[in-house]
Amino acid sequence: QVQLEESGGGLVQAGGSLRLSCTASGSIVSIDTMGWYRQTRGGQRELIATVTASGGSNYGDSVNGRFFISRDLAKNTVFLQMASLKPEDTAVYYCSADVRTDPQYLAFHLYWGQGTQVTVAS
Repeated sequence: QVQLEESGGGLVQAGGSLRLSCTASGSIVSIDTMGWYRQTRGGQRELIATVTASGGSNYGDSVNGRFFISRDLAKNTVFLQMASLKPEDTAVYYCSADVRTDPQYLAFHLYWGQGTQVTVAS
């Protein structure tokens, strides 16, 4: 089994910054892509950013250069640095990871964290 544990969420004023962290643990052979998504109450899960093991990153349109994703391969950890936060950034932020757990098979499975609440006050 694989567990993803997020941290760093909380309440921040508009214009402020937060840094989210997510660490994967468990039966991990390797991790390909790690990412961040968010979901508002009643809304769909939205892509924020992903980063591959080789360092390639991809961002959702709503980020618009305000967020930056990074990764510590040795610690199986992904970070999301968020700046210039807006009230519309308020959501539950979820971490994801494509994880290989079986050394005999080249198969990756997608895992999700439990989510961390980010609230931006106006």
